[in-house]
Amino acid sequence: MRADVSPALMAAPGPALHPDALVGNTPVLRVGAPLAPEGRGFWAKLEGCNPGGIKDRPALHMVRRARQRGDLAPGARIIESTSGTLGLGLSLAGLVYGHPVTVVTDPSLEPVVARMLAAYGTRIDLVTEAHASGGWQQARNERVVELLDREPDAWCPDQYNNPDNVDSYGSLALELIEQVGWIDVLVCAVGTGGHSAGAARVLRRFNPDLKLIGVDTVSSTIFGQPAGPRLMRGLGSSIYPRNVDYDAFDEIHWVAPSEAVWACRTLAATHHASGGWSVGAVALVAGWAARIHDPDIRIAAVFPDSPQRYFDTIYNDTYCAEWGLLSADPPTEPDTIDHPAEKVVRTWTRCATVIDPGDLARDRRRSW
Repeated sequence: MRADVSPALMAAPGPALHPDALVGNTPVLRVGAPLAPEGRGFWAKLEGCNPGGIKDRPALHMVRRARQRGDLAPGARIIESTSGTLGLGLSLAGLVYGHPVTVVTDPSLEPVVARMLAAYGTRIDLVTEAHASGGWQQARNERVVELLDREPDAWCPDQYNNPDNVDSYGSLALELIEQVGWIDVLVCAVGTGGHSAGAARVLRRFNPDLKLIGVDTVSSTIFGQPAGPRLMRGLGSSIYPRNVDYDAFDEIHWVAPSEAVWACRTLAATHHASGGWSVGAVALVAGWAARIHDPDIRIAAVFPDSPQRYFDTIYNDTYCAEWGLLSADPPTEPDTIDHPAEKVVRTWTRCATVIDPGDLARDRRRSW
């Protein structure tokens, strides 16, 4: 037996009596070149090692807290809008706590996720037309309201605005402290705003000077860019989630699909660990952060999922060729703008002015 095998065996987790015990305590991996310069790197928190991904954490926590408050009655249906990952988490929570689950989604849901949700016993409700201004998210949310009206005892987690979503990520932050120690920079994708707000809030109890870098997709409205069709799922939004803690961010980066694909495939080829759109975008930005900061600055990045659901998209050459995702040169540096309203960004761009789009709208009205 090799001498380095025994410590790994000693670190094995205990047996799980229930599936929710499989959530959390995810590993961290050191990621270096070519995402970061030689000799530098960042720590990646591999949330794809949860049964369904990072949103297993908020799904279980939101359901548990709703039951404790009496908002969710025993056996009542859970109805929520999702692009997929929270749906997987809610299917787990429904199994654990005894609730039927309906997820409202749209045609861009990956077939493999739809099949797994069905296998888990989750009902899928598909909207077929995007909202004129709010896109698929607004259309899904309106459908959730319709379904709740039909079933008065049902409950919606409302992941975009539910503070329990934010609170659920305290465990992720504490795991990072135990695994990595002192953290100077945290890089997070932003969709509902849950894990960036929740993890940064807890990490700043240990390091008040923690720098939080948010990662969004082009054509997302979260940080003041105009809405547009988005190929990337799992980050970005056409609505304004209340869980986004704008004051917590030091800067924001927007990443384009081809850039995320390059990072995903590079991660897979060099570190045997990758994931979806959010993972690629976060890895790209975290590698840049490792390049511009001093070598002793400790950087952590959250990888929300694993690659399996993206076999027909990110890791499919035909799909990527159809969307022109393989022809771009490897991204090296972001463009920089001084304000989110300066221009519409189409490629990797950073901005150190982080604004609440509601404030931006008020500024525009005053300028008129």
